[in-house]
Amino acid sequence: MRSHYCGQVTDAFLDQDVTLCGWAHRRRDHGGVIFVDLRDREGLVQVVIDPDTPEAFANAERVRNEYVLRITGRVRRRPEGTENPNMATGAIEILARNLEILNRAEPLPFQLDDDDTSEEVRLRYRYLDLRRPVMQERLKLRTRVISTLRRFLDQQGFLDIETPMLTKATPEGARDYLVPSRTHPGSFFALPQSPQLFKQLLMMAGMDRYYQVVRCFRDEDLRADRQPEFTQLDIETSFMDEQAITDLMEAMIREMFKEVLDVDLPNPFPRMPYDTAMRRYGSDKPDLRIPLELTELSDLMAGVEFKVFAGPANDPKGRVAALRVPEGSKLTRREIDLYTEFVGRYGAKGLAYIKVNDVATGRDGLQAPIVKFLPDETLAKILTRTGAENGDLIFFGADSTKVVNDALGALRLKVGHDLGLIKSAWAPLWVVNFPMFEWDEPEQRWNALHHPFTAPRTDDSAEVRANPGQCLSKAYDMVLNGSEIGGGSVRIHRQEMQNTVFDLLGIDPEEARAKFGFLLDALKFGCPPHGGLAFGVDRLVMLMVGATSIRDVMAFPKTQSAACLMTQAPAPVTEAQLRDLNIRLRRTP
Repeated sequence: MRSHYCGQVTDAFLDQDVTLCGWAHRRRDHGGVIFVDLRDREGLVQVVIDPDTPEAFANAERVRNEYVLRITGRVRRRPEGTENPNMATGAIEILARNLEILNRAEPLPFQLDDDDTSEEVRLRYRYLDLRRPVMQERLKLRTRVISTLRRFLDQQGFLDIETPMLTKATPEGARDYLVPSRTHPGSFFALPQSPQLFKQLLMMAGMDRYYQVVRCFRDEDLRADRQPEFTQLDIETSFMDEQAITDLMEAMIREMFKEVLDVDLPNPFPRMPYDTAMRRYGSDKPDLRIPLELTELSDLMAGVEFKVFAGPANDPKGRVAALRVPEGSKLTRREIDLYTEFVGRYGAKGLAYIKVNDVATGRDGLQAPIVKFLPDETLAKILTRTGAENGDLIFFGADSTKVVNDALGALRLKVGHDLGLIKSAWAPLWVVNFPMFEWDEPEQRWNALHHPFTAPRTDDSAEVRANPGQCLSKAYDMVLNGSEIGGGSVRIHRQEMQNTVFDLLGIDPEEARAKFGFLLDALKFGCPPHGGLAFGVDRLVMLMVGATSIRDVMAFPKTQSAACLMTQAPAPVTEAQLRDLNIRLRRTP
């Protein structure tokens, strides 16, 4: 029906006939000459219809926005002074010979060029929202990203292998979406939170290098970078250690950024141990574009009389830290109060601060209520350790280590954005040497920081059992601009170590057999050393296009409450369907 896409007709086609199909983006009647901006996924082109073609002109008079058109005409140069340098087709126009209306459109519920349309309306009419050029460009970039990643992995000898969508429920940190079985009454499939166990089994099957662009499902509370169904690039390899795996994946991301965005990422990416990231940035996914760091002050505060600082400083689970904000003394009291409210969301009971007016005059050059509670010597050491200069402001956090890290880590990001401190466009990072376990105080038990199949850095089961709190894992996360875009680990490949980890996690042999029996069996038959990782495709594309939510890079996302406004899903089902599945609803009186 067409010879070219609208956005691809340039001055290289001058004096040629073309046939185009698309939507009427805009129609203008200039007193005897009608202009139609015709739009398809590749862009806009200006079409001119004059009275010399009576049938085409009559049809053009009936055209309204979003009518579907087919136009045949000749490419000509626009008159001098009417060129549009902001359009790829801005140097030319199409003098129409024929104009056919393929379909009409009713008035739209919102204008496609209205950037203030609410997200609720956009999601309800998502098929219209996706006509917007910005959305089409995002999905086209997403296609290029996935195509580039596939091509790299294909060239590296990886096999694209699908794994089941209907599987068995396994504990992976979130609630499963369950699917009732008609043929096995009372039993349920689970939609996969990830293909973790299946990709490990593929390594045990000798596939050696596997990948899959796969849909995953997690029934969890949502936020801007989470959806109940999302896309992963899932990868697993055999006979490669942690360094080799991360080097290969880093090369893949570097090549993809160069090909898709023409961006040269650093080579190599910096690497940072988990404990360093938490100490310096309060986060295991630090945004290195922001040149602010936390400064440890617990040792300085352990001997002061000010209990707000001394209490956490002397608590083994507490921390006192500072965040220096260059030229931050210009912040108003109202702005500081807003930051105090902000850190309260992360559990902080308050936000102490000192404005540094004059370093040279010591206490007299410092402005804050807390100054009177701290000795001169302590104040001098705080200024020295934080590197404070005249005009700076120092924020303080004093609480449990978790609260201080969460609060000051979040404050670091907010202040960095508010004050325009971001110094670069892209800051990739590997975070490594994660703890193997974390202690759950309320439950009085160990939990896996990643998942139960992550390998410890030691091969000695007795060493892991003797001191789980000091055990590090062979896990690694790729972080970009403060977002985790990929994470994985070397896996446990020996049954003895897997049994040890299960035991420390409180998973007894009977439970392990019930949940992971097929994996434990496979470990007995010559399991190779293996490892891998998974990249969050939606989150990666979100960062690359500069969006603030992964909903803006997914074709048909869900709302914050995991609902689809367009299809009205989830929705009730009939009693007949429930009977087929042997499900009876309990009626409330």
